[in-house]
Amino acid sequence: MNEDQPDDTNGSLVVGTFLTLDGVMQAPGTPEEDRNGGFDHGGWMAQYGDETTGEYVDRQFAEAEALLLGRKTYEIFASYWPQIDAENNFLASKLNSMPKYVVSRTLDDVEWNNSTLLSTDVVTAVEDLKKERRDTILVQGSANLIQTLLAYDLVDEFRLWIFPLVLGEGKRLFGNGTVPANLELTAAETSSTGVQILQYDRAGEIEYGTVGSDEGAA
Repeated sequence: MNEDQPDDTNGSLVVGTFLTLDGVMQAPGTPEEDRNGGFDHGGWMAQYGDETTGEYVDRQFAEAEALLLGRKTYEIFASYWPQIDAENNFLASKLNSMPKYVVSRTLDDVEWNNSTLLSTDVVTAVEDLKKERRDTILVQGSANLIQTLLAYDLVDEFRLWIFPLVLGEGKRLFGNGTVPANLELTAAETSSTGVQILQYDRAGEIEYGTVGSDEGAA
């Protein structure tokens, strides 16, 4: 890649995350998904599925050309999706065939089809991946990995699924160390079960000021 090329020739890193109203992203799928910190609320999104959420899941993965995953999410996906009949399930077909990049300090190998283990220098590895691919790279789940991506300002777009419940504890998407950023709402949908699916793009620097001030007044 020519060093003089603009940054918009890089790939787009998209974070897709299921969240409670109080920002918790831990263990949405099953009770045993992630009990770190004594978390006892796993499986909290199970009651909210409908046609809208199902269609959006398919669309979100259809638009992605690659997956970037942390170890725990990779192991959950790799233990499940290869067992699903890909001929009759779009999501299984897509996930089993698409390129997958895994960030881990403990894994020595990744056996799921078309998976690549990245260097433990996460920031450099992700920056290089965006330059090499120049397409849409989706991060799903992977709470610990996302904290690193946020701290080094590597996320280009958020697709946030806001579920109508609060838990009061658990791993949150935007933790300490998140780089301040202005976002633009570019799409929004609401399911019949009250799930808001919101898409945000980066929108430059935050503009600070005083609420209610009359700029320009004498």
